[in-house]
Amino acid sequence: MNIPFLTSLPNQTRNMLGLGLIACMPLLGQAQQADIKTQWQHAHYKIDGFPGVSSYKAHEYMKSKGKQPAKVVVAIIDSGSETWHKDLKQNIWTNTDEVPNNGIDDDKNGYVDDVHGWSFIGGKDGDVAQDNLEITRIYRALHPKFNGKDAASISATDQKDYALYMSIKADFESRVANMQQEQVQVNQFIVMANAAFDQLESVLGKEFTPEQLATYEPKTEAEIQNKAIAEQIGGSRAVIEEIKNYYAGQSSYMYNLEFDPRGIVGDNYNDPKERFYGNNHIDGPEALHGTHVAGIVGAVHNNDGMDGICNTAELMIIRCVPDGDERDKDVANAIRYAADNGARVVNMSFGKAFSPYKSVVDEAIQYAESKGVLLIHAAGNDSKDTDVKPNFPTPKYDNGKTCSTWLEIGASSSSIDHLAADFSNYGDQTVDIFAPGVDVYATVLNNEFAPLSGTSMASPVTAGVAAAILSYYPNLSGAQVRSIILESGVSYKKKKVVMPGDENAKIKFGKLSKTGKVVNLYEALKLAEKVSK
Repeated sequence: MNIPFLTSLPNQTRNMLGLGLIACMPLLGQAQQADIKTQWQHAHYKIDGFPGVSSYKAHEYMKSKGKQPAKVVVAIIDSGSETWHKDLKQNIWTNTDEVPNNGIDDDKNGYVDDVHGWSFIGGKDGDVAQDNLEITRIYRALHPKFNGKDAASISATDQKDYALYMSIKADFESRVANMQQEQVQVNQFIVMANAAFDQLESVLGKEFTPEQLATYEPKTEAEIQNKAIAEQIGGSRAVIEEIKNYYAGQSSYMYNLEFDPRGIVGDNYNDPKERFYGNNHIDGPEALHGTHVAGIVGAVHNNDGMDGICNTAELMIIRCVPDGDERDKDVANAIRYAADNGARVVNMSFGKAFSPYKSVVDEAIQYAESKGVLLIHAAGNDSKDTDVKPNFPTPKYDNGKTCSTWLEIGASSSSIDHLAADFSNYGDQTVDIFAPGVDVYATVLNNEFAPLSGTSMASPVTAGVAAAILSYYPNLSGAQVRSIILESGVSYKKKKVVMPGDENAKIKFGKLSKTGKVVNLYEALKLAEKVSK
């Protein structure tokens, strides 16, 4: 049974809430002994039946050859990470040139006490947790100047800004109107869903499991509806709060023209090339996303939690992503910080539809490229063709050239027929390759573990693969590792799969990316061995 509120939501909204194929919540807070089904991202398809990246097989292969992995610094540019998490703390990068908590910039890099990384969205008065979407910031800046004006009245110097304003005005106002309409449905659904869980808990008990829900046999139409509601939101009352908070966030900060938290940071925001600001509060707030990403790359192996793809990754935590859209200035500085402090791989599980200071980000990307840093970026979760609608940042510079050390990653699932995740962006010119991104089990807050979904998960799977390659073959360049990952991926080009965003359509997997492949560490290491000779 479909619940009208859930099925009528836009695909992007459903994805952000963890509905449909994206099941974010059911295992939240439930640490468990990892197995290959739980951590299918490590699986080898022919052995385990899941199209993972064959990382367990890969590490066993290297062990059989007597190869020992070395440390590799991987920058996690994200929302911050819980550095004291039991599965992360051993693998957190340390700046050995900095004396902890002495209030002195010991290594003279411009950042005081940056022992494990840096935050570009904090200051002496606190930390930015939420922010607007970029479209809101652009609209707020340009609306007072151009509202009601026609093109003939605009000066030549303002024509570019006017064109931008006109291109986003209708979009922004439509989004706000849709949000307000959906909020009415949301409020009705929240009442209905809470009543459904009250009834189910009276029968199944508090904190009933998905297994109990699946075997429950309702007797009345109302009970059938209640079970359907619970099943469609993953069997967890916590998802009701996620839905409520998501819409509250839309109105209170994402699309709120009155909300601007930047004063907390204390920088000159009008200077996009300013470098030295922020603080060392890399644990958050809002660190769930970054904690999960960090664990996928480099969580400690062989304990009761989960395994990162690369056990010898040193995780440099750089915070620049709030709940809302990241800002170009912060992204550029985060990339430069990573490149200057020894990162060989940078994971970027973020993206947005607009980039007003793209040139500043481009300069930072070019700088990292000049140092051979491999930049790995999530393609986005809008079920859209990024050949047509870009997801920033991108590897294409304004001068027409393209970054040679960039990988753009789509999300794959554990099902061959649904190999391309329902939510994943795609593009046979802009997405390089796919990697596991559905129900990826990894570290979350408070020393816990959970499955989350998104290209945000596929990107660190790939970053972990890149780090593992470099851990065994450190003399390879970033461009070489990029080529190895693309060449060695497992091809599903001719396989017809469900089209992202359209359950009723099928498409050849090869039409969704440049390669039509899924990342594979085992095959990559065999190729790296040949290339490195």
